[in-house]
Amino acid sequence: MAKTKTVYFCSNCGNESPKWLGKCPNCGEWNTYVEEKVQAPAGKGTLLSHTATDSVPVKLAEINQEKEERIQMPSGELNRVLGGGLVAGSIILIGGEPGIGKSTLVLQNMLRIRSRRVLYVSGEESARQLKMRADRLGADGGECYIVCETSLEKIFRHIENCKPGILVVDSIQTVASDALESSAGSVSQVRECAAALLKYAKESGTPVILIGHINKEGSIAGPKVLEHIVDAVLQFEGDRHYMYRLLRSIKNRFGSTSELGIYEMTQTGLREVSNPSELLLSESDEALSGVAIGVTLEGARPFLIEAQALVSTAAYGTPQRSVTGFDSKRMNMLLAVLEKRVGFKLAQKDVFLNIAGGLKVNDPALDLAVICAILSSNVDMPVAKGVCMSGEVGLSGEIRPITRIEQRIIEADKLGFSTIYIPKNNLKGIGTSRFGIRIVEVAKVEEVFRGLFA
Repeated sequence: MAKTKTVYFCSNCGNESPKWLGKCPNCGEWNTYVEEKVQAPAGKGTLLSHTATDSVPVKLAEINQEKEERIQMPSGELNRVLGGGLVAGSIILIGGEPGIGKSTLVLQNMLRIRSRRVLYVSGEESARQLKMRADRLGADGGECYIVCETSLEKIFRHIENCKPGILVVDSIQTVASDALESSAGSVSQVRECAAALLKYAKESGTPVILIGHINKEGSIAGPKVLEHIVDAVLQFEGDRHYMYRLLRSIKNRFGSTSELGIYEMTQTGLREVSNPSELLLSESDEALSGVAIGVTLEGARPFLIEAQALVSTAAYGTPQRSVTGFDSKRMNMLLAVLEKRVGFKLAQKDVFLNIAGGLKVNDPALDLAVICAILSSNVDMPVAKGVCMSGEVGLSGEIRPITRIEQRIIEADKLGFSTIYIPKNNLKGIGTSRFGIRIVEVAKVEEVFRGLFA
């Protein structure tokens, strides 16, 4: 009989300890250790007996390198984030907050695939609920098979009977194996079930899509090893008060991790947003102070975004600094540059900064738009319509060169802007005659202010 032992796991990071600890030495969180009884299986490979094969070492030069077969998803945004499609034999993890639309995103794509049979394993919803959602999405289902199951052994039995071309598990935290005594969602269950599904994906060549929950810190719930063993980790994020959703690639073994997919949540499912600038720019005809348009870059996609600032006299002793969608430490640095290098006294004033559309951006090229918005609100003078800017601000008040300046200018020109402010000497080797937009090169922050408000 297999020996049963008690082990304590950190529910935040998955660290293992033989005894209970108040504070996790790995992640530093308090009161996160949970007790689990671990029992080794009687026979080796009990969980993975369905795919047990012998492997032999192969010389690297003898391995045939073939082009990866990619399954095209019905959503172009999802294809872009995946790096051109779903690779055969890959395992994908999609995480996001509750109610953000993870299941809707996956189900919407699976219902429209005709080339392969899809097995959708749901551990959270009934078949009737999924049918209602499919009707709302307006899809007939095609080759999509639904099964509601949480036992890992029974899931593999369904796989053998159905022989799917794509497997979807919603969610990995609800799946449990009978070989382990711990409950579903525990660290050991998530780790073992994910390992079994990984082995199945690699040996059968069937792509597996896992849907995962996230914890309060915003990372995937369960052990950290879950993110290590999968081929790609996609984060589905957005504010539930906004209609827009962002799909980011955190890890991708088959493509770039800098791609971004944008969706709009509607009554009939998720709509792809091919032109992100349409949701990030306001349609107001009235010139307002404290608003500046910056050209930012997410992955290979340039788009224009609106930086909004409000500067007012501090009502209390300590001035407030509130930031939404931008790095608060970086804004404090930009305020210090404005005070030290340019001479604007903002130490006793409240500063509120917001990036329109509910986006979180970390592109340094947005610095110039942020300080222009702050200054515009401070002097109560609007930035002229049709003016945008892009540039990184240094600690000396200089405007530093940025990457992919040509793409940024083309995007601003395409959207009908008349003037763009860019760092000096950033256009070396690039001809400007083909651009229909006026390009103003600036070297210092003061030059931008004189051009905008003089």
